[in-house]
Amino acid sequence: MVEEYVGLIAQGVGYTDANSRLGVSFGPGLRWWTKFAPMDFPKGSFHRGRPGGLRGSPAPATPGTVVEPVRRPLSEADRAVMAACRSKGMSLREIGTLIGRHHSVVGRELDRNAGPSGDYHPKVAHRAAHERRRRPKTFKLAVNPRLCRAIEGWMGDGWSPQLIAAVLREEPGRSKMDRVSHETIYQALYVQGRGSLRRDLAKDLSTGRIARKPRGSVDARGTSLYREAFKISQRPAEVEDRAVPGHWEGDLVIGAGSTSAVGTLVERTTRFVMLLHLPGRHDADSVAAEMINQMSKLPEHLRQSLTWDRGTELARYREITMKLDMPVYFCDPHSPWQRGSNENTNRLLRHWLTKGTDLSRFTAQDLDVIAAKLNARPRPTLEMKTPAQALAELLANQAAA
Repeated sequence: MVEEYVGLIAQGVGYTDANSRLGVSFGPGLRWWTKFAPMDFPKGSFHRGRPGGLRGSPAPATPGTVVEPVRRPLSEADRAVMAACRSKGMSLREIGTLIGRHHSVVGRELDRNAGPSGDYHPKVAHRAAHERRRRPKTFKLAVNPRLCRAIEGWMGDGWSPQLIAAVLREEPGRSKMDRVSHETIYQALYVQGRGSLRRDLAKDLSTGRIARKPRGSVDARGTSLYREAFKISQRPAEVEDRAVPGHWEGDLVIGAGSTSAVGTLVERTTRFVMLLHLPGRHDADSVAAEMINQMSKLPEHLRQSLTWDRGTELARYREITMKLDMPVYFCDPHSPWQRGSNENTNRLLRHWLTKGTDLSRFTAQDLDVIAAKLNARPRPTLEMKTPAQALAELLANQAAA
């Protein structure tokens, strides 16, 4: 009777009418509805004579009318109605009309959330659906190292992601947790934060590419090139408090007419500066090549992370990440202040790299001299130590430890 009562209210039948149809007094009806009403349904709205219906549901359907699709999740009350109607042998179309949803929605719900024996329990189904909607979802390869090692072995033998996915799908006795699509494998190779596979596996693909879209600020659909990159909000806490060295900020200092540039890198803890020589072009290929060349000379523990803005000059950030084993984070759009150390350093560099000049006239040796002068400048933020001294002390302490 409880299911029938909830079903009538869900159709839009008034509470008084529902009570009289089933011979139920107001008190029990109130308790039933309070128990089965969805979380966002106003509890104080149960009054004698008030029309029923779930929030967001259409008016009661009349025979012969077509039920329009409703874009809302099924509520627990919807599922209670479905369970009651299913126990009476009603068809999917009849149940869909009753709750104001397309019959395909009802069919998918019963397929997904019925128990192993075919029984459908509304509370259990509602909880299962809630868990599936949780975001962000755990990346399957991130929690299955055994499957990762198997995929790495197959790719080392020249297997494509499509072939690996097909073998996993067709192999008898393999559970769903041991199956992945080829897209999951590609994301593990290309998307930062899903690097559960070795980064160098991308070279084993037939294309040899380390990125799907290596050039341009937007793709063919007008979507940002950095939509899959790490955001600055995802940086670990150690970057913010400057407790651990090896986290860098970077940008370009642009010359006259935007035809020349110098790359700048600043270590956040010591304010140590490195300059990138870009004599010809300052496009993504040139910046990536020079950055990899310069930063590869650093010890591994001084290559913890890099933070950059969203300019197209760092479109090859995946290659930088792979070659230097260093994650790259990107500032929010139009937020240069999020790289405060780098912005301040660039201001100091303008003493030598003055605005409106052709920066291509500076040789690599010239830039080394400028960087050395800046690294020998005492900094109040370092208690009047120079960046060179601060870095030397850090390296000495780590060596002693």
